[in-house]
Amino acid sequence: MTPPQVVRRLVFGGLIAAFALWTVVLLAQSPTVPSRPSPRVVSPRPLLGEAPVTFSNQVVRILQARCQACHRTGGIAPFSLTSYGDAFVNRVNIVLQTSQRHMPPWHVDSSCAAYEDDPSLTQAEIDALARWVSAGAPQGDPRDLPEPRVFPDGWELGPPDSVLTMPEPMTPDFKDGDVYRCFVLPTSFPEDRFVSAVEVAPGSRRMVHHVILFVDTAGGARQLDAAQAGPGYTCFGGPGFDVSATSASLGGWVPGNRPRPLPDGVGMPLPKGADVVMQVHYSERSGVEEPDVSSVGLYFAKSAVRKRLLFAPVINQSFTIPAGASNHEVTASIPFLPFGVHVLNVTPHMHLLGKTMKVTATLPDGRQVCLVDVPDWDFHWQGTYTYKTPVALPFGTRIDLSAHYDNSSENDHNPNDPPKDVRWGEGTADEMCIAFLGVTLDAENLAP
Repeated sequence: MTPPQVVRRLVFGGLIAAFALWTVVLLAQSPTVPSRPSPRVVSPRPLLGEAPVTFSNQVVRILQARCQACHRTGGIAPFSLTSYGDAFVNRVNIVLQTSQRHMPPWHVDSSCAAYEDDPSLTQAEIDALARWVSAGAPQGDPRDLPEPRVFPDGWELGPPDSVLTMPEPMTPDFKDGDVYRCFVLPTSFPEDRFVSAVEVAPGSRRMVHHVILFVDTAGGARQLDAAQAGPGYTCFGGPGFDVSATSASLGGWVPGNRPRPLPDGVGMPLPKGADVVMQVHYSERSGVEEPDVSSVGLYFAKSAVRKRLLFAPVINQSFTIPAGASNHEVTASIPFLPFGVHVLNVTPHMHLLGKTMKVTATLPDGRQVCLVDVPDWDFHWQGTYTYKTPVALPFGTRIDLSAHYDNSSENDHNPNDPPKDVRWGEGTADEMCIAFLGVTLDAENLAP
């Protein structure tokens, strides 16, 4: 290697060493950089829909809105749900019955029509009850409680304008099966009245199966009553006297049927001096035999009545349900409405073999209107379903009813073992196929 090459290599190596030394000095003189803290971990916030459910906050409000009309002291339900203790004791049953939609009882399809007093729970309410029980059914803060719901004492609609009561107790004799008895309830009104609502108070809720109220202006029921010993008279199949189409009935009562006033301007006629005849069906299957004193509360119309409430039955009385048939269809119809009407309410009715019932109206232009759809009939919980808006059915409308019955051994409610052919009849072991439509006539105007 030549001298110049040695010199250049030494110079270059010195530069590299000097640069390395300078870098070390700079790093040594730099301020210390503190270590970065570990990131803060924030717990995820619970979903709004999963907020804790307590009795005092959510549950009691659901019970007030959906359940306490029946589940209260003096109500028709077997236990109360007005306090935390009531709900806690029955918490498992509450979840079971609501999740299966057995409670609150509502046996019509709400998608068919919009009805008043629909107590059906929303899915969110059902889920809230389930979360409450799964969390141990906490009471929560009592300061969250709403004001207790106040119910009328005795009569659901408040004190009636007039109360008609059986003149003496009736103890039915079930040796021959169910008992149908009519009782004459005189009125003393000096003028014609219109009734807006009727509330029946059964003396023996366990024994009284249903009540139908008729109006007698000719004294026929009094004659029948005088001809038989004991309270009232036997009236299987009807009241035993002629009734007119315009004043045949003031309605009635079956378990689950809650009273409701008619709209303003609509009433049921009660002529002066008329007798109200109360037909009571006493059920042998109740397992009790005790004195009964039932009453009827009348609520009179407070404003001028322009239209009468009439009852149009869609009915079939000539059918046979064969023994063993598990899905036998029975139909009925009103082929042609001779006048325009508005339907205010509907009352489907079958007995123990009933499965489903659907009533539809076909308008003159071909459009179909669902009036009621009962997908799961329950003989022990029947009702009158009032439309939020009366259904207009013009002249020429056709109304059809289709009902299905289970007369097989698989039906736990079948009164016959083994099954036998069943036909129309008033007895519980017989069957019925009927839907009462409460209507007003478009052409009627009683106001002066």
